[in-house]
Amino acid sequence: MGNSFKQIAERRKKDYNFKTLTNAAASFFVTALFALYNGFLGIYYSSVWNGCICVYYILLAVTRGMIPITEKKNLSRAEKADAYRKRTFKITSVVILMMNLALVIPISLMVLNSRPVNMGLIPAIAMAAYTTYKVVIASINIKRMKRSSNILVRELRTINFIDALVSVLTLQNTLIIVNRTEESGDMFVLTAVSSAVIYLVILALSVWRIFKENKNSKTS
Repeated sequence: MGNSFKQIAERRKKDYNFKTLTNAAASFFVTALFALYNGFLGIYYSSVWNGCICVYYILLAVTRGMIPITEKKNLSRAEKADAYRKRTFKITSVVILMMNLALVIPISLMVLNSRPVNMGLIPAIAMAAYTTYKVVIASINIKRMKRSSNILVRELRTINFIDALVSVLTLQNTLIIVNRTEESGDMFVLTAVSSAVIYLVILALSVWRIFKENKNSKTS
């Protein structure tokens, strides 16, 4: 057992694709838990925001789950691996676009300050630290994804970056509400503009990656 873990750790250091796929498998379970948690809050508190975020995390879990499963099955069908990767990419591309649509309502509610936030300053700061770490790691990995020839590995890195941007949106809303006072003034314009910019980046990145990969598939 110890040797198995050691071999996996060594392979993760040397094999970029393997590291990405194992991270995705672990992220799938975390994302699924987030979906269940927000689904529960949505039902229990009749919260539209939590219900919509639940849909987002369900779709995110689907993408993070399908890719490692495809690669695991490809171990026994090496000759057709690329064809199955392209098929999975087409399916997950549709799911990613659905994820983008699922964000419209939560972002609208955040802009209108209609998302309930029961959080103190210290948890909010911890959330800020985690979000910063998430964005930094996702940014580094999206630059490194060029080293991989696997279309699904590149897609995973794009998905992780999109998820990091969603975390920034949530953090922004949380910090504004936690620190808001009667003297703070109306933050509607700032929140609306910054949320719109981040959402447009998410949408542009999703569409750009789909067109780019489809173009590469046709020329390869």
